[in-house]
Amino acid sequence: MVLAVRRYRVEGEVQGVGFRWHVREQARALGLAGWVRNEPDGAVVLVASGDVPALDALERHLAIGPRHSRVTDVVRRELTSFDAAGLPSPFLIER
Repeated sequence: MVLAVRRYRVEGEVQGVGFRWHVREQARALGLAGWVRNEPDGAVVLVASGDVPALDALERHLAIGPRHSRVTDVVRRELTSFDAAGLPSPFLIER
């Protein structure tokens, strides 16, 4: 199993539509550690750590989002395993 750490920035209509809850539930189902939060500019940012296939699956969910969202962009940045230190498990919503 190859472990990875990724940071995602999701843009579009992603606040006020249950997006963070959706991400948390998907990440937990995939066995990922990390967190998700709203940004002041209207985007959602998250950091997730786990095996690559699970992260790839989460990324596919991010591109679709929950029912009332409209995702216009998902930007991925690979992080180092050092960045995984201290990530919460199970996956959490930060406020």
